[in-house]
Amino acid sequence: MLARWLEPLYHLVDAGGAILVVIALVAALLFSLALERGLFFHITYQRARRRLFERWAARPDHLSWSARTLREVWTQALITRLRGPLPWLKLLVMLCPLLGLLGTVTGMIVVFDSLALSETGQAQAMADGVARATLPTLAGMAVAVVGLLFTSRLEQVIRREDQWLHDRMAEAVEDAHAQTP
Repeated sequence: MLARWLEPLYHLVDAGGAILVVIALVAALLFSLALERGLFFHITYQRARRRLFERWAARPDHLSWSARTLREVWTQALITRLRGPLPWLKLLVMLCPLLGLLGTVTGMIVVFDSLALSETGQAQAMADGVARATLPTLAGMAVAVVGLLFTSRLEQVIRREDQWLHDRMAEAVEDAHAQTP
């Protein structure tokens, strides 16, 4: 039963080496962080943003320097919560191509080592080895590109939300200012 579950892992290691497994683990971590940020934005962040507006609306003072400073602190704290794992996502994205290159280098060392031991210049064996050695680079680059798309989208959402929060809070100040006689 367990061997049936581990068989794809054996094929993965056989096809691209142990580095390919590390790339798969990094990809799983990267995609789980991206999924967590998506769920955080749509569930937790929306509630926190609603509570922020309720707290701001409940304040009697919106115009003083201390009120504007408090508004800035509250909005930056909320944006910081949204931005939390962004450095980790960027680190994992940068790590993927490097792991792919490491897999290629170690794979080429294995290819040249096996060619040196066989003492024959078999072109087919070398071509198969080179193809196997370049698989980690392909996997690393593919994961990095998809991770870069996630990271770029998250940065775009953060910028949009930061601007939206500042605009909405400023509108509340203008409304409060217009209502005062």
